[in-house]
Amino acid sequence: MSQRIALGFGNNVDYEIVWRSETLNRLVAEQQICDADLGRRQVINSERELVASILGFVKAGQGGEQFVADNGLIERFASRFQKKITLGGTPVRAAIAMGKLGHTAALHLVSMNDDVRRLLPAGCPWICSNPRDSHYPHLIVQYDRGASLQANDICIAAPAANRLIYHCNADNVVMRLNRDFADILPSARALLVSGFNAMQSAELYLARLDDLSAMLEKKAADAIVFCEDGGYYDARFRRRLQATLGLKIDVYSMNEDELQEQIGAPIALDDAQTVLAALDWLHRRIPAKTLVVHTGRWALAHGGGAQQYAAALRTGVTLATTRYCHGDSWKLADYRALQARQPQPAAARFAAAVNATRSDSCCVPVAAVEPRKATTIGLGDAFVGGFMTALAG
Repeated sequence: MSQRIALGFGNNVDYEIVWRSETLNRLVAEQQICDADLGRRQVINSERELVASILGFVKAGQGGEQFVADNGLIERFASRFQKKITLGGTPVRAAIAMGKLGHTAALHLVSMNDDVRRLLPAGCPWICSNPRDSHYPHLIVQYDRGASLQANDICIAAPAANRLIYHCNADNVVMRLNRDFADILPSARALLVSGFNAMQSAELYLARLDDLSAMLEKKAADAIVFCEDGGYYDARFRRRLQATLGLKIDVYSMNEDELQEQIGAPIALDDAQTVLAALDWLHRRIPAKTLVVHTGRWALAHGGGAQQYAAALRTGVTLATTRYCHGDSWKLADYRALQARQPQPAAARFAAAVNATRSDSCCVPVAAVEPRKATTIGLGDAFVGGFMTALAG
């Protein structure tokens, strides 16, 4: 197996439910949920807590990822809605996006079942670390800007579109690695590291970081290691990865929610000086060569070698915006049309301010689009797929 791009490490099946305010309003009323109940929890233990969590995110217009204690809870809640079964996990969704641009990648998987076999992108060789079939679906909740909910004392209109991920995935919690994946790294130009955010055991997490570190010893000297952040079950694990592997990471990437979680406070994402100051602070904590932040308005590389990723940033935001507008059904012609679109004016001003201010930063704006029906799931994965495509050369 020889590929220019290697994508690891977790994967899953997604249940993408179709949003229905009526169903959620009924659940709010039946379970006597009030505004004071809304908010995120480390673990979701009941359907009542799940509904309250969803509404808390919608009220803020934020995206997020949370752990559910019982996989049956996901099955029961999803059965209340129409749903589409898709494949999730950054490696697989990135590979699907890359495939539409004419590139294949080698995949490391931790879960295998009939849905995975049916939906894996054609032409992508893969290795799975689980010798047996398993099924731990993730619940995906997408909501549009203006999505409304009104029951009891709750009255919500979502200020922005976003997506939520709920999971109880034993395969991703264990994150077993197949060491045979290391055999492809000498020929790969870039490796994606992602998926470790669901782990819960500190002892097991450290063992997996040791295994991953040993894998990285086999990569080509000039190969780029791209690490994508995520919604961590335990934020201390994120810091451990950064401290342990930071010097081996060329690009450490995150979305705006993950950036602000690490900063510990909301920041003005339209103010270049504020964002750059936040990234300066974060870069002192993360020893990776370059930090990347991707948002719905712009994408920015910051630190050593940032300028070399200009084309990768452009490909990433164009691919993510194409998915935002057209969902799973996007075609190459849609992508090319987005390449010609003018950027959002405010995003263009932000990017110009960043590029004029710092030689160690490179920012590209997102195109101005107004889709009738936006897709909010998998945008970060599409960005990663576009970025990795550019690295393939």
